[in-house]
Amino acid sequence: MVYDALVLVSFGGPERPEDVMPFLQNVTRGRGVPPERLAEVVEHYLHFGGVSPINQQNRHLLAAIRADFAANGLDLPLYWGNRNWDPMLADTVTQMRDDGVTRALAFVTSAYGGYSSCRQYQEDIAAARAAVGPDAPVIEKLRQFWDHPGFVEPHVDAVRTALGQLDPAKRDTTRLVFTAHSVPSSMAANAGPHGGRYEAQLHEVARLVAAAAAPDLPYDLVWQSRSGPPQVPWLEPDVNDHLATLAQGGTTSVVVSPIGFVSDHLEVVWDLDTEALETAKQLGLDFVRAGTPGTDPRFVTMVRELVLERIDPDGAQLRRRLGELPMWDTCPSVCCVPTRRP
Repeated sequence: MVYDALVLVSFGGPERPEDVMPFLQNVTRGRGVPPERLAEVVEHYLHFGGVSPINQQNRHLLAAIRADFAANGLDLPLYWGNRNWDPMLADTVTQMRDDGVTRALAFVTSAYGGYSSCRQYQEDIAAARAAVGPDAPVIEKLRQFWDHPGFVEPHVDAVRTALGQLDPAKRDTTRLVFTAHSVPSSMAANAGPHGGRYEAQLHEVARLVAAAAAPDLPYDLVWQSRSGPPQVPWLEPDVNDHLATLAQGGTTSVVVSPIGFVSDHLEVVWDLDTEALETAKQLGLDFVRAGTPGTDPRFVTMVRELVLERIDPDGAQLRRRLGELPMWDTCPSVCCVPTRRP
């Protein structure tokens, strides 16, 4: 198949204080998030000057991908559009159309299956194309990359580095804690064509990272960053509650690894580096947060490999992956259909 562009599609975030509330209203529209929860999250952003790290991280990632493509002879123009804030995806698709792009690939900054992490991006791409009109370029999403070595291996090395910052004398009471964004339980149940795919993928990545980084240590997968009305069940336990349970059970040291994320955006620097760190201090736990892939060269190379998979579907040698769960190049039409939106 011939493609004439790659568009990076991401969540987006505000870059000045006055944009924080409008951004959050975009994110939560129709989801029944209580006003007091929105006000609380506004304060999280204001703690960092009203600037989300994610846009600058995407600029760095785009620059790294552009350099990697050039160094490896892949002549493919790059674009960037967000779901929730500037640059908005519909504006980017308009620019692509005006530049003569007819068929593009989309790299989404979310590794996993599930409604919010995959299908909603598909819907946003379709909505952006519809807004542009019948001459909008065709845009095909690259596959979920949770099982690609270029995503898993940077997490492995980050855990190893974090462990090196802990007291080796406490190794016997050290534990790995893997985190990902919580979602409503009903959404998790409907992830994938047969259900449960979001959790299954994360459990598999946790297993792979733990086995490679510290096979002697116990580990857990827990959740963070929940929102929505309190009466709606979400995946649990929350990382802060889990830290309290670990401390009560004799754990002295934890490495917290956010395997659900590709970069250190707000859910990492607030929910983990601020809130969870404070929880650990109150509990007397030694706490180190492992890094995320960001612009790790292996992660950047992965983007090129995912593109080449689609350009040359017969190039089986490019289809690098880890783990036991099945993968597919494009999501089935019945994948991650929610019974209702949260």
